[in-house]
Amino acid sequence: MNTYQRLHSLDNLRAIMMWLGIVVHVSVNYMVNPAPTPWRDSQTSLLADLLIVLIHAFRMPVFFILAGFFVAMLVAKRGMSAMLRQRMRKLVWPFMVFWPLLLVSMSLLVAVYVHLNALGTIGLDFDLIPQIPGRPQVSLLHLWFIYYLFMYCLVYALLLRWSAFIPPALQDGFAKAWKALCNNWWGVFLLVLPLAAAGSFYRNGMVTPLGSFMPHPAEFIHSGMFFTCGIFLYRFQADLLPRFERKCWLYLCAGLPPFILFLALVKSGGNAESASHGMQAAMAYLYNTVSWLWSFALIGLFLRYLPRQNRLLSYLADSSYWVYLVHMLGTVGFGILLFHSPFGAIARMGLNMLLTTIFCLLSYHLLVRRSFVGGFLNGDVRKKPTDTGLAAGKVV
Repeated sequence: MNTYQRLHSLDNLRAIMMWLGIVVHVSVNYMVNPAPTPWRDSQTSLLADLLIVLIHAFRMPVFFILAGFFVAMLVAKRGMSAMLRQRMRKLVWPFMVFWPLLLVSMSLLVAVYVHLNALGTIGLDFDLIPQIPGRPQVSLLHLWFIYYLFMYCLVYALLLRWSAFIPPALQDGFAKAWKALCNNWWGVFLLVLPLAAAGSFYRNGMVTPLGSFMPHPAEFIHSGMFFTCGIFLYRFQADLLPRFERKCWLYLCAGLPPFILFLALVKSGGNAESASHGMQAAMAYLYNTVSWLWSFALIGLFLRYLPRQNRLLSYLADSSYWVYLVHMLGTVGFGILLFHSPFGAIARMGLNMLLTTIFCLLSYHLLVRRSFVGGFLNGDVRKKPTDTGLAAGKVV
């Protein structure tokens, strides 16, 4: 498989993972179990809970693996300084521009949604918004991803700068250890250990970002493990990518038993606030085992079945940064509009997903794609894929 095909495969994977973000954030509105947000629709469905648990297992892990892969590729091709300049342009400046706008917009929408929850009418009263324990008053929102990603790039750059002081044998040993962990069936069970330790402090063992500007150690370790995996996946891609492709169905099937066991523990009482730390750790181990297995499976599946550029997925990939930035406005905004609709939870979920997708793609096509905003986010989309692909222009 040539480099172009690999880039297209992973670009296609990123496009699907981005759209699944709409599915997850719409589903939050309709959860039966306690939600991580202060708003909720009057109709709920266990399907929403299942979708969140299912997609959350692999979506962000895949994103961070891809991010590490393409950051490492960028360093190899252009050097550390060029990587940092590119990451500043693609991560820091968009964050500085869009975060304040989204903070104001989301605050208004959340206030309206909470007013609906409390009084059943459209209104605006910020005092009704409850303070969720452990969450900051001023949040990163969903932009925590690019915030963390830039910090990982800084850490990676520092490690590269300091590598001259680290014995080459130690560096090679560490790299080969990562290769062995990713290249052998038993490696997953060791890779999951630090993630299980981090997840043991979270409900159901699932690490969910708090959105704080001060990184939480458990969250930083959790996402950082997948980012680091991506770095070594690039270094050993000649061995690891063919393995993931060859064994993609095996990885997918291997993830089913721990996922089912995890759901059984949740149902049996692990979801309760009083669940013991040991129970949370066991659930975290199972859940993060699924994360590794299904992340490897998805990379392999896309390498095998979607190795070439696809017009639809290419368009979704080009629009993905914009969709990532604005999709929460749709999921919350349309949640408000559907609050008093005559439909049940599942129908509302479907309509919200459809309307949010249309809103994101239509706004991208009409207002962003050929405008200075599109250039600001993606660069020149008319360049060759090797110049504007994941390594050079997209959010990862």
